Amino acid sequence: MKINWDSKVLHSIKPVINNLQNLSIDRGQLITEAKKLSTYNYEIKYSNNSNFNPEEVIRKTMLINTLNFAFTDFESKIKYALNEGDNTFSDTDAMVYQIDQAVKNGIDLYDGYFLQDITETTFKSIFTANIDMPMAKEKTYVLNKVGEILAGEYKGDWINFIKSGPKKLYHNGEGLIERLVSQFDRFRDTSVYLEEEVHFFKLAQLAFWGIHRELAKDGEFYIEDMENMTAFADYIVPVALETMGIVTYTDKLKNKIEKGVLIEPDSIEEIEIRAATLFVTAQLTEEINKLKAEEEKIIIPQLDFKLWTDFHAEQSAHHLTKTIMY
Repeated sequence: MKINWDSKVLHSIKPVINNLQNLSIDRGQLITEAKKLSTYNYEIKYSNNSNFNPEEVIRKTMLINTLNFAFTDFESKIKYALNEGDNTFSDTDAMVYQIDQAVKNGIDLYDGYFLQDITETTFKSIFTANIDMPMAKEKTYVLNKVGEILAGEYKGDWINFIKSGPKKLYHNGEGLIERLVSQFDRFRDTSVYLEEEVHFFKLAQLAFWGIHRELAKDGEFYIEDMENMTAFADYIVPVALETMGIVTYTDKLKNKIEKGVLIEPDSIEEIEIRAATLFVTAQLTEEINKLKAEEEKIIIPQLDFKLWTDFHAEQSAHHLTKTIMY
């Protein structure tokens, strides 16, 4: 599957990539790393769950991506983590584990009517680990607002949202991402650069990739225009790209990141970091596919998943931006 460089997201980052001020991209190193990454098996491993319920996968994935932001304390720089037996769950993994436990205990986190009324106290009682959940107040507010729309427009259920349009990300305003970002403010992940809107759509894309990844194999849910999907511009993948030597920050920006100085949302620095993540992962995917047999070719989210998996538990400093978008 060819990457659509004219997709809504990739097209919007072109002015940023053409005017980088705070970082640089090493094309030669990108080719070198693509050769290494081409030897990896990107096959998606599925869990064998006899109680598999496609609708529950959709509800859970949409909840996760409603809450999937800020897992590092902005003052101490400590990551949210949970020890359970011999297992340690870090950031998103810890939250997902706690969602599963809450649902098993009868807390209906998938129901919009419940979410619109959930309090910060209740939220904190569900999500408690080595540190308080970062931005708990904002996470509770996000749940309230999303719950209101689900209750008011979709009888409290994400399934009704999914069923009310085509299984495409973009389709004349009726695609999954188009409807999600227009109806739910919390998913409207954009910035303005040189008076033009830059689209990142991190959590919107990640939600539908997660559902597609789990359900496409059984034909339960299949996104028809996956060529329009990009990477998910977050905190972790930029660490991977810098560690590999593909992306190099200016001394000023590098110093800010290492000292934990907040990078303001919608600042030039933040926009460049996120745009570079999308651009480099797309180019890496193209180069990897040049070296793979047709049946082994990958799409961008598969590479993103590998990079995030390899680096998300690392203690390397990443940029910090106080935002609900990632």
